[in-house]
Amino acid sequence: MLWPRSILSRLAVLPLGLAPLYVNAEEAPPPTTYSAEFAIGGEYDTNVTIDELDTSIRQGDYALTLDGKVGLRKHFTGDTDLRLNYDFSQDMFQEFSRLNRQTHILGANLGVKMQPLDTGLSLFYVNSLLDGKGFLELYRVSPSLSGFINRKVFTRAAYIFADKRINDRSERDAQTHTGELDLYYFARGLRSYFNIGYRFRTEHANLERLDYEAHAAKLRYIRRIDFKNRVLKLELAYRYEERDYSGITPGIGTGEGEERGDERHRWQADLEYPLSSHSALQIYAGYSDYKSNFPVSDYEQGVVGTRFIYRW
Repeated sequence: MLWPRSILSRLAVLPLGLAPLYVNAEEAPPPTTYSAEFAIGGEYDTNVTIDELDTSIRQGDYALTLDGKVGLRKHFTGDTDLRLNYDFSQDMFQEFSRLNRQTHILGANLGVKMQPLDTGLSLFYVNSLLDGKGFLELYRVSPSLSGFINRKVFTRAAYIFADKRINDRSERDAQTHTGELDLYYFARGLRSYFNIGYRFRTEHANLERLDYEAHAAKLRYIRRIDFKNRVLKLELAYRYEERDYSGITPGIGTGEGEERGDERHRWQADLEYPLSSHSALQIYAGYSDYKSNFPVSDYEQGVVGTRFIYRW
């Protein structure tokens, strides 16, 4: 699946440090708020892939992209709130229409603001269709702790459990356990900050050779830039992942096969230009270099695209 629009990236929980952190519990809680977003765009993918199936077409294609999101935030007290979200995305390719993908995500996040640490619990359900047919279901639960170390450094630690099921590929059904740690350094508040993260994941599939352990690291830089009475948002990101698979994978080396190992390098750049108080134009580009001793999973991929976003 395209990295810039992957399910895992869409499930990333925005840390509480990027919103107002604390409201006095004795004050009346803020009113319930609602939000919505719609986006339409187009992109070119140099190598259309289905990551969950280790499938790479090795050919490029153009795609029309549609995205939508609705959400609400309900405050029970000044320091306890619940966020509910529904996300929709659709990719429609020009030539490889059999790889058209539609994804629905239902999410809930309960947050409790305390001193010095805040706690959170997020739940997600994902239903993804491929060529209009059931493809993937995923259930995800994640408790988290977060808080400021000082005025400029914010940290977040989380544990994630996920259960995924792939239609007609029961050998790839799996459960994952993940621990992750993120650090945010606010050089100039939300106008300029860095995000450094580390993640360790184990995935246990029905087929032993698909089990793996993974170490991953990321570095992101977000900058808001004044330009002709507008504030542009620039994001640059690099992600690295190393996977060590257990069991013997046929097709590697000679004889019955060998153990599989992957290295994944991914770069991405996003630029968002506001057109009005509610709308924006986004331009993005990504490059992925997947190195593997399993030939099917050894490939490069580039994606460039743009989309119009309207927010309420």
